[in-house]
Amino acid sequence: MAKIKNNDTVEVHYTGTLADGQIFDSSLEREPLKLTLGQGQLIPGFEAGLIDMELGEKKTINIPSNEAYGPRQDEMMHEVQKSQLPAEIKPEVGMPLVSQTPEGQEMHFTIAEVREETILVDGNHPLAGKDLTFDLEVVSINS
Repeated sequence: MAKIKNNDTVEVHYTGTLADGQIFDSSLEREPLKLTLGQGQLIPGFEAGLIDMELGEKKTINIPSNEAYGPRQDEMMHEVQKSQLPAEIKPEVGMPLVSQTPEGQEMHFTIAEVREETILVDGNHPLAGKDLTFDLEVVSINS
């Protein structure tokens, strides 16, 4: 039976969990994820875990944070004056925010702390610094 290799286009069902068992994403209630390996579409550990799997095979992979979204970076935390927010926004911890650089690039943040005159925003990916576990099932392989 054919095994998955780089440049194959595959469809896979997955469920991603954190160390405490909390599910952070799953394809089971929707279409399987379709990707071409070797094109950097996903975190490196996920793609590496698919290599050599066969059609219909199921397995669990553990991805350390450095092969997932990397470590949390303190320099991604920024203090922002509340007066810089649009008037209709009432900042709350956990609220997502989107900002644009002068070049027009979108930056995604999460409010980490609300203070008297400022907020502390976190630009790290929500899964940065976390080890991830994925249950995988190969649905199709196209070489």
